[in-house]
Amino acid sequence: MIVNQAAGTDGPYRGSRTLPLPGQLTIVSLSHLRWDFVYQRPQHLLTRAAQYHRVLYVEEPKRDAERPFMEVRDDPSGVRIAIPHLAASSTVDDMRTLLDEQLAEENIEHLALWYYTPMALRFSSHLEACAIVYDCMDELSAFAGAPPELPAAERMLLSRADLVLTGGHTLYASKRHLHPNVHEVPSGVDVEHFAAARQIHVEPPDQAPIPRPRIGFFGVLDERMDRDLLASIAALAPGWHFVLIGPVTKIQPSDLPSAPNLHYLGPKSYQDLPRYIAGWDVAMMPFAMNAATRCISPTKTPEYLAAGKPVVSTPIADVVRTYGAAGLAHIAETAEQFIQGIRDALTEPAARRLERAEELLLSQSWDGIWLRVSERLRAAIIEKHRVRQAGVNAATSSSSIAKELASSPASGAL
Repeated sequence: MIVNQAAGTDGPYRGSRTLPLPGQLTIVSLSHLRWDFVYQRPQHLLTRAAQYHRVLYVEEPKRDAERPFMEVRDDPSGVRIAIPHLAASSTVDDMRTLLDEQLAEENIEHLALWYYTPMALRFSSHLEACAIVYDCMDELSAFAGAPPELPAAERMLLSRADLVLTGGHTLYASKRHLHPNVHEVPSGVDVEHFAAARQIHVEPPDQAPIPRPRIGFFGVLDERMDRDLLASIAALAPGWHFVLIGPVTKIQPSDLPSAPNLHYLGPKSYQDLPRYIAGWDVAMMPFAMNAATRCISPTKTPEYLAAGKPVVSTPIADVVRTYGAAGLAHIAETAEQFIQGIRDALTEPAARRLERAEELLLSQSWDGIWLRVSERLRAAIIEKHRVRQAGVNAATSSSSIAKELASSPASGAL
């Protein structure tokens, strides 16, 4: 069996030519997201993967060191976190060396590469794996600050991937013709975690003084937030209070609208979110309709519903298709429509909404999603192994024929 090798020993990891047995697979996820940033799709899937396999999560490099080094820690979830630290002058070769050295230290027998960003190919394209997965959770090239070379990197990743997952229907529609093994895998929900909000009656100290009714949002505050819409609805409903939870990225805090009834409470842990949602009367998603939101499928939609809250959203395609069509989200394009949607949400029968929501959420558990994804991963590994073996057998057969012909008398026949 071939085990891993790394720069500084005999060369980069080249992978095993045998099929992994249960427990032998190591998933190395290469991501643009910090593990401790916001608890979302990668954390949900990979913590479940860690129940069955070794998982190494490699974050985007930080340029904050005099000399390159890899910081590694074990998360309580079972996922091993690797944070590359590079110098300002470091090159892609330095990152490749760090990754190779870490793989050597991990003593990997069977490697599966799990990409969240195509840009990671710059330092990992030399690795051979029993499967390459591209979990495309967003159209990253449409985000503010996206590298101009990202579309080309994605084309390369699609040409190498054995399995492609998309975070929603709109993404699936845009990728399905680009790869033969693309699957629509919308983000799910930990129903039990968020349903706890229905039984919580103690307010977090920073939210307790805010008057009601409260309309809340949690998530990243960035260019996807319709800041003009937020300012308008706050002005149109001065007696309502809008609570926004989450980190501010890619925009300045001063870019967010300010009003007496707009309350920015900052980031909160995933564990604490139900305590905050419990004190809301309506949950909102005031996303801008722009290139960055064209393909998003917000994880927070089913989380809001599991918490027992009515939802008002701008017309994000996947929200309209899955939740608006089912009567589980009020869809609004303008500030006036958003206000009316909140009014309707405040008065709608909660019991009926909960009944409809629970039927839909039954098929959206993260546990069930991981089981379906793991079956597709297993199938991709088996198929890649079959193709490899067919190639080895064909090469062996050709070599044997060549040797036989070389040793036989020349007949003059073509």
